[in-house]
Amino acid sequence: MYTFEELLKNVNEYIGKQKYSRKPWNLYEPIEYDLSLGGKRVRPLLLLMAANLYVDDVNPFLPTAFALEMCHNFTLLHDDLMDQSERRRGKPTVYKRWGSNAAVLSGDAMLVLAYKYLAETAADKKSEVLDIFNEAVLEVCEGQQMDTDYEGRDDVTVDEYIEMIRLKTSVLLAASLKIGAILGGASEVDSEAIYNFGIQIGLSFQLMDDYLDAFGDPSVFGKNLGGDIVNNKKTYLLLKSLSMADQNMKLQLNGWFNRDVYVNTEKINAVTALYEKIGVKDACNEEMKKYCNKGLEYLNAVSVPEEKKAGLKDITMKLLNRKM
Repeated sequence: MYTFEELLKNVNEYIGKQKYSRKPWNLYEPIEYDLSLGGKRVRPLLLLMAANLYVDDVNPFLPTAFALEMCHNFTLLHDDLMDQSERRRGKPTVYKRWGSNAAVLSGDAMLVLAYKYLAETAADKKSEVLDIFNEAVLEVCEGQQMDTDYEGRDDVTVDEYIEMIRLKTSVLLAASLKIGAILGGASEVDSEAIYNFGIQIGLSFQLMDDYLDAFGDPSVFGKNLGGDIVNNKKTYLLLKSLSMADQNMKLQLNGWFNRDVYVNTEKINAVTALYEKIGVKDACNEEMKKYCNKGLEYLNAVSVPEEKKAGLKDITMKLLNRKM
């Protein structure tokens, strides 16, 4: 079994070797810049870790693993444009540095490049892998559309939000795990259990992102704190707070999210103070634990020796206890 650190090293070395010599250079420069920012490499790591449950040598799967990372970054370029986000991983976003056109065109090219790397998947697995990948990417787009639609609605429920983040965040994590399991030769039952593990962990992961956006450490979070609040995003913290708040606090929250003119820091401070009073921090933590525990139940059902699952359990804990 590879260690987490060994797999991360292999992934980063593989990504670092990928150079793009095609022209025009200003289409590919934002791609290299975006990939050079690093990140947690969660999706390729999950793919390789799932494969490593069944086979010892996972290096042949690096191109497929990189395809998932490339796809993820394609969604981030477009997401940052749609949200007009200025920072990602502590650096200017492609949208901020090169503008809207680059975020669109370079993002589109990244999706095409993802398919290029997927084409290197072993022939006997390629069709199944493509089916899983295509379904995941479509669901990510569906989740993004739901997220956009929610911006114009005042009646979004917590359940609707959970379904949206399942599509927007969880399915690509789950697909990475399932593809890795399939490449490793897992049974259909194991592949499905690993997929469901990914769905549950993805929900916890996104709830942690919501939490950190409001309460994280700005020196390590890599993004400006309070971005969701400033942009009036329908997050778990907001929707759950509205369901928990008394009438007075609900009026205050709605007041801040319905005002057209405000100082960003004033709004962030006021809303986070309300979140504290309402007690939504504890509610969010409990929800994260619920999905995490459900995910571990699915992982426990996978029919490989327990010691082989230790790496996936460890990365789960690292993701859910992170500060960025």
